[in-house]
Amino acid sequence: MINLTNSALNAVQTAISGSPDPVDGLRIKVEAGGCAGYQYRMGLVREGEPDDTVIEREGVKLYIDNSSHELLAGTTIDYVVAVQGSGFTFDNPNAQSSCSCGKSFG
Repeated sequence: MINLTNSALNAVQTAISGSPDPVDGLRIKVEAGGCAGYQYRMGLVREGEPDDTVIEREGVKLYIDNSSHELLAGTTIDYVVAVQGSGFTFDNPNAQSSCSCGKSFG
């Protein structure tokens, strides 16, 4: 299960409602790359893929592909507003290491 904090949920709802194109939800995936081995990718999508895991919270659908699901299990996603910049953060219990920016893990 992937968890969204209320702050992250509000940020996603705002992005969906502000999109000029029809949006069904948010895709979250893990790809090889970044300075620690894997990197997080997120983006609004019109529809999910047939083999996606779909998690819904308060009307927001999260689409996670099968290869990313295991790497994201138990992750909490937050949206933080800070002086250094605002953005999503990931608290991933599967990460054995992470880079200082928090956007990649190993």
